[in-house]
This record gives sequence, C-alpha cells and structure tokens, in this order.
Amino acid sequence: MGGAKNANKESLLSEVKPSRAITGLAIPATIALLAKAVYNIVDTAYIGLLNSEAALAAVGVTLPLLLIFVSIENIFAAGAAVLAGRQLGAGDKAGANTTISTVVAASTGIGALLCVCGIVFMEPLLTAFGASENVLPLAKDYAFWMFIAALANLPAQSLNCAARAESSVKISSAAVIIGALLNVILDPIFMFDWGLGMGVEGASLATTVSQFVTFGILAGFYISGKSIIRVGIKYIRFSAKLFKDVILIGIPTAVIQICLAAATSFTNVAAAALPDSDLIIAAYGVVQRLVLVGCYIIMGFMQGYQPVASYAFGAKDQKRFHASAAFALKGSLLLSVVVAAVYILLSRPLILAFNRNPAVVSYGSGLLISQVILYPAFGLCYMMTITFQTIGASRFGLFLSVIRQGIFYIPCILLLPQMLGINGIYLSQPIADVLTLIVCLLSYKAMKRIATKNMGGSI
Repeated sequence: MGGAKNANKESLLSEVKPSRAITGLAIPATIALLAKAVYNIVDTAYIGLLNSEAALAAVGVTLPLLLIFVSIENIFAAGAAVLAGRQLGAGDKAGANTTISTVVAASTGIGALLCVCGIVFMEPLLTAFGASENVLPLAKDYAFWMFIAALANLPAQSLNCAARAESSVKISSAAVIIGALLNVILDPIFMFDWGLGMGVEGASLATTVSQFVTFGILAGFYISGKSIIRVGIKYIRFSAKLFKDVILIGIPTAVIQICLAAATSFTNVAAAALPDSDLIIAAYGVVQRLVLVGCYIIMGFMQGYQPVASYAFGAKDQKRFHASAAFALKGSLLLSVVVAAVYILLSRPLILAFNRNPAVVSYGSGLLISQVILYPAFGLCYMMTITFQTIGASRFGLFLSVIRQGIFYIPCILLLPQMLGINGIYLSQPIADVLTLIVCLLSYKAMKRIATKNMGGSI
C-alpha cells in the first residue's frame, strides 16, 4: 500500500502535466504557509488588543531576528529540498536519504546554537534593530521564547522541505496548519488577565509551543516509515561536498530573507530618527507582517513549482522543465498583481484591524501601499531565483536574491528619509522595485539559456 502511494507521488512529479502538478502541489503548500503566517498575524492582532503602541513596536523590532532565523533555516531546508529532488529525479533514493537525514541533524545542532547565542546577546541585538528604552523590556519578553523556538523550527523546516521534495504535501500542510490553529487557541489563554496574564511574552510562548507541535508531527511522519525519503541516524553522512552543494543551492533563498531582515532593521533605524518614531515603527511592524502574507502566497506557489522543476532537471527532461518554468512565471506575476491590488484597496481597513490610533493607521496605510505598489518585482525576482537554484546556477540566483531588498533598497532607506522624512520611507521600496524589474527582465534569456545547456541541450 505504501509503495503504491509513493509511486503515485513520483508520477505527480514526472508524468502529470506541469501546470496541474505545480497547482496540485502549490495549493496545500500555500495553505500551509498562510497558516504559518497566522503565527505572526495572530500575535500582532492579539497584541493590538493590549492597546499599547510600545507592545506593537516591540514585536516590530523582533521581526529582523525572526527573518534571520528563517534565512538560516532556508539555507539548509531549501538547499536540501532541491538537491533531494534532483536525486529522486535521477533515481538516487539513497542519496536523497543521506541528504535529508544529514541536513536534519545539522539543523538540530544549529538550532541549539542559535537559541543559546540569541539569549546571551539578546539586549544588544534588539537595541541594534531599533528598540528604544521604552520598547526594549517588552521586546526582550517576546524574543526570549522566539529563541527557544529555534530548537524546533530549524529541524522542522528541513523535514517540511523534505516532504515537499517528495510531494508529501498533505503531511507538510497538516503539520503547519495544526500548529497555527493551536497558536490561535493558546494566544489569548497565555496573554490576557482571564488566562495566564503574560501579555506580550504569552503571545511568544504560545507560538513556541505550537511550533514544537508542528515539529513533532513531521518527525512522527518520518519515524513511521511512510515516506519516500527515509530519515534516520544510519543515513547521516557528514561531508564537505554535501554541505557545499546544499549551501550553494540554499543561499539565494536565504539571502532574500537576510536582505529583508536588514531592510526591516534599517527602516526601523531610519524611522527612529523621525518625529513619531515609535508610532511609525509600530505601523511598520504591522505592515511587514501583512507583506509576509503576500510573500507566503508567492512562496507557496513556488514550492509547488520547485519539486516539479527539480525532478525534471534531474531527469534531463527539457520539455517538461521549460513548460514548468513558463507556467511558474505566469502564475507568480498574476499572484503578485492580485496581492498588490488587495492590499492597496484595503490598506486602511487592514491596519485598523490591528490598531485604531489615527497616526498609526495613517502611517501604516501609506507604508503598505508603498511596499506593494510594484509587487510584481518580488514575484518575478523570486521565481527566477528559484529557477537559477534548480538549474545549478547558484551565483546568478544569489545575485538576484540580493538586489531587491539589499543592493537597491538599503541605499534608498539610508539616504531618502534623511532628505524627505517619512516620504523617503514611502519612496524607497518603489524605487528598489523599478530597478529590480529592469535587472530581472535583462536576465531572463540568460536563465533559459543556462537551463538548456545544463540539461545537455543545444543553446
């Protein structure tokens, strides 16, 4: 029975029409990522009920740390997913077992290291990311449990990506969704006076408990032996070549998160020098969590595309690979336009859902519109980054991953607010997005040419 199910999973990757296969994998992956976004959205919404702009700002300044953690997760998880997908496409299941098992083991150790270092250096980190004296105590309360969660988050993400690589999307989605629903239930119990009365700290603790549950579900699936890829101590093989391959593939996706963390931090620092600084930072924290929902929609679609493309690349099936890439391009652009339209039309109501301070609503609405008005730049750039990863052109992927929120955005956010005040913050993202679109359009033909060459075809 298990063998038949596993054969059906491989058929989805190798035989089903690419558009259907990508959509079939993308829908549950997107639902799972949106459920993951609930962690941040629900925390922010419940914290908004505390009627404290300082509390919202505290959550805002922890966001760069969260994004750094996600970027480290993605170095190993995304890299392992692509490499294992290629290995499955080439018929090397033993190699896929070794890749995933070794990465899960490494992720567990790195999670423990991040937990310890984060707690030890918590105060200087939060201060560097824009926490004022008023905000710092609340930020420390929230960050402590976030660091504890690293013990579960890193290995869970590696297992989650392994499930995607073999198209076991049901267990991947179920684990994240159950964790998110548990977070919704636990947040008010831990936060408010009728429960444990822990305030901001309770929101973070609820999220941490939920993430350990998600890890437990994924670990249970692989321990049960129902998966195509086997995970166990006997498959662990630490080697420089394996980590080099995984890191080279995973770095572009991770760099996107690192640049987003840096961009968020620099924006907080720029806002701290302006009048109403705490109100702007509180508004920006809400906006960034909303924007993450949009990111997860695009990323979920790409999670459907990546295993199909990786399998086709590993099998050297050029026709299937190029059909997959064409569908992914159209889908990512369409989704990014829809996300932008929704956020622009509903900018004020969305901010009002988290805070009713007129200044926070005004700043938040302007910031949200500025972040998404040219959002197709993110859709196109992320699609091309994933494709360059998949075809073994990691340097190109790394370059694209760093341009939008790194090379282009950071100089804008460092200079424009000093000259234009809050309008400088509003203008920074649109300017970065225009430049990103230009670079991606100029790079698209090169992506197709490299893909064909690396699969042994004529250029």
